[in-house]
Amino acid sequence: MRRVALLPPRLRRPVSALLLSLGLALPAPAALADAPAGILTVTAPWEVSSLDPARHGYVFTRLQIAETLVDVDKAGGLVPGLAEGWQVDAAGVVWTLTLRRGVLFHDGTPMTAETVAAALRTAAAKPGPLASAPLESIAVGGPETVVIRLKEPFAPLLATLAGTAAQILAPASYGPDGTVTQVIGTGPFRLTEVKPPQSLAAERFDRYWGQPAGVGKMTYLAAGRGETRAMMAESGDADVVYTLDPASRQRLQRNPAVTVQALPLPRTVSVKLNAGDPALSDLRVRRALALAVDRGGIATGLLREPGSAAGQMFPPGTGDWPLPEGLPLRADLTQAAALLTEAGWVPGSDGLRSRDGKPLKLTLRTFPDRPELPVIATALQAQWREIGVDVAVSVGNSSDVPAGHRDGTLQMALMARSFGLVPDPLVTALQDFGPGGGDWGAMNWSSPAMEQALATLKRGTDPATATGLRQTVSRILLAELPVIPVSWYQQTVAVSKRVSGLTLDPYERSYRLSEVTWVR
Repeated sequence: MRRVALLPPRLRRPVSALLLSLGLALPAPAALADAPAGILTVTAPWEVSSLDPARHGYVFTRLQIAETLVDVDKAGGLVPGLAEGWQVDAAGVVWTLTLRRGVLFHDGTPMTAETVAAALRTAAAKPGPLASAPLESIAVGGPETVVIRLKEPFAPLLATLAGTAAQILAPASYGPDGTVTQVIGTGPFRLTEVKPPQSLAAERFDRYWGQPAGVGKMTYLAAGRGETRAMMAESGDADVVYTLDPASRQRLQRNPAVTVQALPLPRTVSVKLNAGDPALSDLRVRRALALAVDRGGIATGLLREPGSAAGQMFPPGTGDWPLPEGLPLRADLTQAAALLTEAGWVPGSDGLRSRDGKPLKLTLRTFPDRPELPVIATALQAQWREIGVDVAVSVGNSSDVPAGHRDGTLQMALMARSFGLVPDPLVTALQDFGPGGGDWGAMNWSSPAMEQALATLKRGTDPATATGLRQTVSRILLAELPVIPVSWYQQTVAVSKRVSGLTLDPYERSYRLSEVTWVR
């Protein structure tokens, strides 16, 4: 593959040092000379650690390199993507998808029913939302149709087909064992170079079936530190910079060279709890921790978004899942302390609690990819100390959360869970709160009532019953607290005034870079 410049020539010393520390060589002067004319530079926290859609497929859909059969409109409704339509039989078990005509993969091969069925079968064999569907077969139904047969009705099937793990790749993308060796998609941008885990380059695919991209070339750099990303936006070393910490966002809003955008996402910052832990198995302790959180203070003082305080798990924009009630947005330290005392945890001379000589000491894990998380974790540490709980904060990698879930070492984790990447909250709820819990959901917690409600929603039911069951799921989470909601999430981006046309996707599926054009 040919070399593509990673950054334009206005590199400042700190950014150059960053690239060198990552093992990335700076482009030659001749390449730099051409960079401003047509290379859109994009920076975000997310590493390109894997080409496999089941692991990091969201990177390639956000950058519009790969696409899915089903897409999502601005209101969260399911709309045609690579499939132009679909129908289901009366029993709800046979789905027929009609494919869009004239679609080419980036290697020039046509998208056919055979290639789509093969890609879906590969996706279904790996961990992900589609694997949770009760699939019986995925087969070719005709020259332009794919037929999915289910063992039983599965209401959110179309939403799983819109998930990034179900992106459609060309046959040449896969090795003999189904491993993805290269990403050959159908999007408006074609991948030209990838350097895991930090960077990739792409160019406009001129034979794209839809509206062509407005810029000819694009590069992406994963920068984990929020300060680094903000610096790149300030210095002009990146044209589009995603996921800003609150302080950087306010500073960049005063910068005349950039425009800052923000948009609420269906993503909730929450604390995952190990309900099997000796202390956290007691609902009174979990509820005390939840009541001690000053959600309003965090939203106003740290996030600088007063409306982002979250008293429940499902955020606005997720249909009828949110409840009219929720946890208090201001801390109730009196009630929290009373619950801990009732559970047998009494304060010592230093104010910290213990029971039977054992201190109430917990560890909260989090990660810096989303820059507000470590800041919120420190605030939670202080708030919980006010009720006598000694919490240590451990900032590591995002992979530490699922790893701790699996090996049983996790006590608490602060994370940001999306209910929009698969555009039906039911799919995420099934993964997180169904039997056995999930890496990013319940841990050593179960509820027969929850399992029954999710099972009925999964099979499908009439609209009125479905609404009642969704509210039941939300109320069980509020009552049992396997996770503690803290705040709603805001997507933020700083955009250089050298470009125009960028808008934010309320479901964070696409960065919509194909809509960007250069300001002349």
